[in-house]
Amino acid sequence: MLKQIIFSIAFITLTIGVAFSQRNPLTQNYRKFDRKLIHFGFMLGVNTADFSTRYKPNMLADYNTYDIANKSQPGFQLGIISSLKLGTPLIRLRFIPSLSFTERNLIYTYIADDNEEMKLETEKQIVGSTNLDFPLLFKFRTARYNNFAAYIIAGAQYTLDLQSQEETAQKFSDPFIKIFRDDFQAQIGAGADFFLPFFKFGIELKLSHGFKNALIQDNTPLSRPINALYNRVWWISLTFEG
Repeated sequence: MLKQIIFSIAFITLTIGVAFSQRNPLTQNYRKFDRKLIHFGFMLGVNTADFSTRYKPNMLADYNTYDIANKSQPGFQLGIISSLKLGTPLIRLRFIPSLSFTERNLIYTYIADDNEEMKLETEKQIVGSTNLDFPLLFKFRTARYNNFAAYIIAGAQYTLDLQSQEETAQKFSDPFIKIFRDDFQAQIGAGADFFLPFFKFGIELKLSHGFKNALIQDNTPLSRPINALYNRVWWISLTFEG
């Protein structure tokens, strides 16, 4: 449901932006934008984060775990944009150091210890992160059509989780999911630029997916049924560049 809402917001914003940018097709706004070598700006965004999961096939027999549901949760992002033209204005290299907040929920379902009948019990584990993200992305843009252009982006980012409990000791009576502080993620996405009189506005949709297993396997009842957790985030971002 959350992803559908985000996609709907993106579609509505894109439609309004196209209509606004083409309102006076005879006038090209901000013509000098493509002549500049470097551009700066900022990014605001929302996200929905979860895990790409790999569970152990025998988790019911070995760990009394009937199911582990992976629930995505909303988050927020704020970033600073640096964009370098690579020969042609249609290809750019972007570096966008960002602060992002993400949250993922894992819902464990266990078979209760009851001799009379089978009962199911659930337990929710919240994995929250406050991240410093350092994406390096290539942007491939179409030529301008009046005050509109579309683009795709691809690259990778390093993420430092400031909220990670990697070094925190476990409590046997109250275990929690540990994930590594450092992560490397691939990013791919698409977007649209709208050239306004004094700046360029953009909207983009991206997917980030971790390269490595983020789970710290410390043999707690929570981590034993899981083989691997990979960070996965959908982003919708608004960009403003001058």
